Amino acid sequence: MAKRPAEELGTEADALKGGERPLKVEDGEEMDFEDEFEDEYESEEDIFEAGVDGRPDEEREAEERRDAMDVDQQTFIPGRNQLGKGETLSPDSSAYEMLHTLSTTWPCLSFDIIKDSLGDNRKTYPATMYAVAGTQAESRKAKDNELLVMKLSGLSRMDRDNEGDSDEDDDEDDDENAEPILETKSIPVFSTTNRIRAYKVPQTDTSKPPTTFTATMTENAEVLIHNITPHLSSFDNPGTIITQQQSKPVSTLRMHRTEGYALDWSPLSPQGKLLTGDNDGKIFLTTCEGGKWTTDNRPFTGHTGSVEDIQWSPTERNVFASASSDGTVKVWDTRSKSRKPQLSVKISDTDVNVISWSQRNAFLLATGADDGVWSCWDLRQWKPSSPDGAAPTPKPVASFNFHKEQITSIEWHPTDDSIVAVAAGDNMLTLWDLAVELDDEESQNTADVKDVPPQLLFVHYMEMVKECHWHPQISGCVMGTGGGGFGVFKTISV
Repeated sequence: MAKRPAEELGTEADALKGGERPLKVEDGEEMDFEDEFEDEYESEEDIFEAGVDGRPDEEREAEERRDAMDVDQQTFIPGRNQLGKGETLSPDSSAYEMLHTLSTTWPCLSFDIIKDSLGDNRKTYPATMYAVAGTQAESRKAKDNELLVMKLSGLSRMDRDNEGDSDEDDDEDDDENAEPILETKSIPVFSTTNRIRAYKVPQTDTSKPPTTFTATMTENAEVLIHNITPHLSSFDNPGTIITQQQSKPVSTLRMHRTEGYALDWSPLSPQGKLLTGDNDGKIFLTTCEGGKWTTDNRPFTGHTGSVEDIQWSPTERNVFASASSDGTVKVWDTRSKSRKPQLSVKISDTDVNVISWSQRNAFLLATGADDGVWSCWDLRQWKPSSPDGAAPTPKPVASFNFHKEQITSIEWHPTDDSIVAVAAGDNMLTLWDLAVELDDEESQNTADVKDVPPQLLFVHYMEMVKECHWHPQISGCVMGTGGGGFGVFKTISV
């Protein structure tokens, strides 16, 4: 908000300029005073109507309103509005319940949140969370690349002034306003991480920590599988030493001839089942049996472009979907001997970069494309191709072109079946609520901001944001990564 210069305060001489100092009066002598204002004001009523600057209050207030309108009150939307010289963006703290940023030596293109044993649906502060990420070092310093196993603790609520007056409230505020702490364990990988995903094996022995694997697709076309259980355990066991052997991959997969970005663990296969897709359009299935990782050398084929993303069905253990630069989304069955898709739908004339399968409604799939459009699809409306080879063209349940650059990440809320997080190349991480009806009169109030869909809940600015994830156990918490580092936040609206 622009600041108006304060009026200069007058000197003592100025303050007395309206009349001369009274002369000393001798005993018994009366002195007459001339009323210099008697011609200006005819009555006390006139004096009371005049404001502090000699004008009526209504006139002064009207001018103040006009002056306020000269200040830029436009809602700033990153990617659409441009900052002026010397201007910077600052988040509105009143819109956040929690907001923290952190940076690493090198930026991270991809990360994943690791489920913990601290409980579900957590809403208390300070919050704690675990994550893993892979770096993107400069080409000449590729050997500096690493996986970062992270523990973030002391994630406090936004400081709200004057919200509590009692000593008890002050004590609670002290607990909630703890200083954030980032702890990391490093695993060398010697190549840029294109994508990383974590998988926690269902726990059968409560006397031991659950096993957690990560799968990393690297720029040199390898898939590295690490067991990061000792790294996670070391955070809560001071003095633990991580050996060099524990930081080595338990398996290195080299079935891909080109690099790729598509990677996903099956949520329904206890021992570990992994899908990986590359720029040649091939998808490989790797499973773990008896501690040994085996890749089926028969790839799934059908895409004519690179495989950009893969998602397992949340309810059917043999079904997965893939997105490609050929503009299609395909649905597959791993039991198929032909290794061909069961469904194929052309949904964009540009690359389909990312997809997300709803955890609450398995018939809903969200997609994000290179033209900035993201859509929601009802898979029950997708039908196999007709005998003549014609591809079906269903319509999306909802589609939005609010973002003006490519969609880089998309994810359904883990417990709310209508809320979606979207990240894009226009430096925006947005939250959406598909439950908002288009004809809802109240929802159409967008504060006179043009071209803003009523389903848009929140806009978070994040420089070069690449990926975003909801925390599966901290209600409403979102984490994102970009060129400027990581951001962890929770809004007051979700």
